[in-house]
Order: sequence, then C-alpha cells, then structure tokens
Amino acid sequence: MAAAYVEAYRTERLRQKVEKALRWLKKCSLCPRLCRVNRLDDEKGVCRTGRYAVISSYGPHFGEEDPLVGRSGSGTIFFSHCNLLCLFCQNYDISHEGHGVAASPEQLAGVMVELQNRGCHNINFVTPTHVVPQILEALPLAVEHGLTVPLVYNCGGYERVPTLKLLEGIVDIYMPDFKFWDPQVADALCGAPDYPQRAREALVEMHRQVGDLTLDASGIAQRGLLVRHLVMPENLAGTEEVCAFIARRVSPNTYINIMNQYRPCGRAMDVPALGRRITAEEYEEAVAAARRAGLSRLDRRTRRFVLW
Repeated sequence: MAAAYVEAYRTERLRQKVEKALRWLKKCSLCPRLCRVNRLDDEKGVCRTGRYAVISSYGPHFGEEDPLVGRSGSGTIFFSHCNLLCLFCQNYDISHEGHGVAASPEQLAGVMVELQNRGCHNINFVTPTHVVPQILEALPLAVEHGLTVPLVYNCGGYERVPTLKLLEGIVDIYMPDFKFWDPQVADALCGAPDYPQRAREALVEMHRQVGDLTLDASGIAQRGLLVRHLVMPENLAGTEEVCAFIARRVSPNTYINIMNQYRPCGRAMDVPALGRRITAEEYEEAVAAARRAGLSRLDRRTRRFVLW
C-alpha cells in the first residue's frame, strides 16, 4: 500500500497544503490555544516555536506499540516544545524546556529519508501539532529523495479539526493520546479545560480520515487510528469514560494502548495525587474498563510495575 502523501505530491495537493499551512503561521491558529502570533517572523506563543521546527532527537525506536516497531523500529523524530504542556510530562526537558536544535526544511527532510534508509518501518512525528506547517514544507523534499514509508502523527490529542483536515491525504497513521475526560482535571494539569472536547473531536476526525488500524502480512501498521491512554493515579484520567467514548463514538475496533508507565516527572509533585506510580490493581481495572466498553484490540506488550 502506497503512503498517502506520495499521491498527494504527484497531484500537487501537497504543494497546496504547504502554501495554506505556511499562511496560517502568519497568525497562528494551528491548535486550540489560538495564540495568533506571527510565527513567520519568529514570534512565539504557548508552544515557543517560531519559524522553524526544533528537533530534540531522532532515531529507530523500539519502545513504541507493536504494529509500529516490527523488527527494524519506528523512525521517531522528537520535536521540542509542545502546545499542551502537561505538568507531569515524562519528556519535560523537551516539552517545557525546549532542548533541541532548529531544523530547516531541508534538514528535516534529510532526517526522514535517513530514518527510512536505516530500515525504519515508518516516520513517527512525536509532538507534531505545533509544527504541522514545517512538516508539510519538508515533505516534498523528502519525497523527491525517495521517502515512501507511512507517516505517523503521534500527538497529545489537543488538536483543532481544521488543522487535522489539512493533513487529510498526508498522514497514514494517527496516534493520539486521550489523556483526560474531566475538564477540571485537564485545567489543573495542563491549563486546557477544553482538552476533553478537543480530543473527542480529534479522534472522530482522525478515524473519519484513516479508519481502523490496518496491518500488513508481517503485522506492521500501514494506515489507521491507534489511540493511547495513560492510566493515572486516583483515576484522574477518567479511563472508563474515555474507553466508552472510543467504543461508541469512534469504533469498537479501535487499536488502543492502555499504558501503565505513569511516573512522577516534571512538576508532578506539585499535585499530591500525582506523587506515586499506579498500582497493579489500578492498571488491571483500566484494562477491564476497556474490555467492558467493547474494546478488544489492546496492545500486548509486557507490563511492569513499581508499586509505591
């Protein structure tokens, strides 16, 4: 199956999307923060990213979900900064402190092609929401140098539907988080009380574009939606409600990773409930909630716990 963006490049649709996305940077409204700063002039809003994307690191990643990793790894590109800024972020130095190096379109395209040449099964954009125009701008250059593997949009779930529509026919695999169900929790932990609504809208739109996750004969993801949900202490994530929504409003055939790796990071200790890892019982209850909702495509990697 050919990656969607290759056809978009051939038909000039990709060029048109690049032009539109760059215009949006002049008064940035890519995400729900709606900062309206002129990023073409290197002005910076909540995401603290100006004209060029900042890359923290890149390389084959073997810790992602099974359908992305295969035998040769997922070709991850970690972008610095973030539009959501959860206070407990496990990549706090990247998302909040912005460690990384600015990359021109040519450099970003070169990274994509290098990862494909190293055998990676896909190009996995980690935290891409605030750099959609920069990704699109680099993509034609990457295609011209032979890029053909699927693109993964690995995001926090705090999206605007118009931006996602710009990615239709470009992104092959959407991999959003659905972090919180309760607006008050979202407000307290990332200053985004509208997060639950935006995430719900995003998942529906993503599924409309790419459908359920499809795999090739080797079990490698080619196209579709893969959802992540991080189980949190004291059920702060609202797992039961999240899973019920996915099963009823998105698809009961959604591939979902119920994740157990929460640990106190960043400023998590500012919130008493976040000061510990989850227990085995909390995790098992989360998996049971997913199954009660009718979700059966659960990522099967080995789970480990440190009980506090």
